[in-house]
Amino acid sequence: MGISKVTGIAATAFLVTSVSLCKMGMRIIMLPFLFTGCVAFAVTIASHNAINLPWILGKNSVGRFPLWSIVLFGPFLMLARAYAMVKRYMRKESVYDKIVEGLYLGGWPFLLKHLPPGSPSVIDCTCELPRSSFVPADEYLCLATWDTRAPTPYQIEHAACWACQKRSEGKPVYVHCAFGHGRSACVVCAILVALGVAETSKDAENIIRERRKIKMNALHWKTLEEWSKHRVSQKKGN
Repeated sequence: MGISKVTGIAATAFLVTSVSLCKMGMRIIMLPFLFTGCVAFAVTIASHNAINLPWILGKNSVGRFPLWSIVLFGPFLMLARAYAMVKRYMRKESVYDKIVEGLYLGGWPFLLKHLPPGSPSVIDCTCELPRSSFVPADEYLCLATWDTRAPTPYQIEHAACWACQKRSEGKPVYVHCAFGHGRSACVVCAILVALGVAETSKDAENIIRERRKIKMNALHWKTLEEWSKHRVSQKKGN
């Protein structure tokens, strides 16, 4: 289920609850439900595939949320972090897996032990989760993307070039989203092609699937196809 459907259901539930509380005369108690419902409704619209505005949450290039974002979207941001943490402990899978030498794929590292070895450079594909303080800002790249959505072809190209540069410097690279199944897997496919490990995105997917369970959807593949076409046209132009 896409994020817009999940938040839409949540928004409806909170708004209905606030209306019920208002009718019961509990106007003060209804306010938190009304506010949370409005926040969820805003996220529902912004995360819809036809609109897709991850920047609305305000996450900046160093993975931090400004004060206005914390005030406006606090309920959603806190719930997103809590959900990621709880689900992490419920899942019976490793936080990350090594895909090829020096390239790792996984979930949000909210503890230092969640990072792969070698002080890796980090590519963060989430728009709802912060950069952890132990991840250096100068070894961090933010591709703010909604859950179940895909980074833009430009973002994917930027990430692939950035990862290739880091690998040429001998630095390991860790690509993550919330759980390391969709957004980040899409980016790793492109990196594997850019590194010359795989010829096509499909070959890259097969390499990843041998090492980690992933769930790439039609939107991920559509974006990778657009990125591949752009990459081919660039090579022909050169």
